Amino acid sequence: MIRAKFSYSPEGLADGFEISGHSGYAEVGNDIVCAAVSSAAYMCANTLTEILGLKPELSETDGTMKLKLNAEESRKADAVLKGLILHLEQLSLQYPDFIKIERGAKNA
Repeated sequence: MIRAKFSYSPEGLADGFEISGHSGYAEVGNDIVCAAVSSAAYMCANTLTEILGLKPELSETDGTMKLKLNAEESRKADAVLKGLILHLEQLSLQYPDFIKIERGAKNA
């Protein structure tokens, strides 16, 4: 199962995410759920870094992507991150056994 956990600033702005796991929907290379989630996560990260010019903490390993923004950056990135959340929520409605969305508490 893919788990996507989103974090929020004290002001309620989306300020990061951790997406991890493999859906198990199909074999590696043929898994449309993993492909959809990966594509969305990369589009979000690339939009934040290459289009908006932000410098989030970003790490990627096999099966995990983490992204964290500071307070100033989260103000600029909120709409992009909320778009990712919406996209993944819609995917989780189509594939409820393969994607779990978690909304973390506001960071102090």
